[in-house]
Amino acid sequence: MTRYIAITDIHGEVYKLKNLISKIEFLPDDTIVFMGDYIDRGYFSKEVIDYVIELGKRYNCVYLIGSHEYAYLHSRKKEEYYEYLFWNYGGDATVDSYGSYENIYKIHGDFLENLKFYYLTDKYLFVHAGINPNYSLEKQEEEDLVYIRWNIIKSKHKLPQKVIFGHTDLDKPYIDDDKIGIDLGCGKYPDAKLCALILDNGKEEFVFSD
Repeated sequence: MTRYIAITDIHGEVYKLKNLISKIEFLPDDTIVFMGDYIDRGYFSKEVIDYVIELGKRYNCVYLIGSHEYAYLHSRKKEEYYEYLFWNYGGDATVDSYGSYENIYKIHGDFLENLKFYYLTDKYLFVHAGINPNYSLEKQEEEDLVYIRWNIIKSKHKLPQKVIFGHTDLDKPYIDDDKIGIDLGCGKYPDAKLCALILDNGKEEFVFSD
C-alpha cells in the first residue's frame, strides 16, 4: 500500500529539508509529494531544487508548483504584478543562490516549467494553497491553487478527497475532517520548523525538522 509523504514551503532552507528527510524511514512504495515554494527567502533555493531532484532518483517524487515559482515564471514574461511579488517576497535570496536572475532558468528552467498544479489520488488532493470551495476541481483558477488562503480554511469543500495544502503558515499543522495544512513558516521565521505529513492507509503522522 502506497504511503504519501507531503512536504511544502521549504523556501530555500535546504538544511532543514535534509534534516527532515533524515528522520523519515522510507519504504519502497512511498511517494513524496513536494507541494511547492522551493525558492525565495532562505539562502539555498538552488540547493533545495538540486536536492529534491536528487531525491527523485531514489524515490517516487511528485513536484507541485507553489506561489513563489508561479510568480517567478510570470516575472520572466515581464508581468509587472508578478515581478513585484518575486522581488518583494524573497526573490533576491534566490538570485543570490543562483548567481544571477538568468541562471535560475538556465539551471532549473525545465524543472520549474514542468511543476504540476495538483496531485490527485483516491483519498487525497495535494495542492500548494488549496482550492476555491465554490468550484469543482476542473473549474479551479490557477491563481487560487497557488494563492488562496482563508477560504480553504474557513469553508468546507465538496470534493470526496481530503485536501492537503500549504501556503498559509500557522503555528502548528491545521487539522480538519476535510483538510490538513502543513506550512509552519519555514524560511519566513528563523525558528520555524519544516513539516512532513505521512499518510498511511488512513493514519496521519507528522514529522518535524529540528
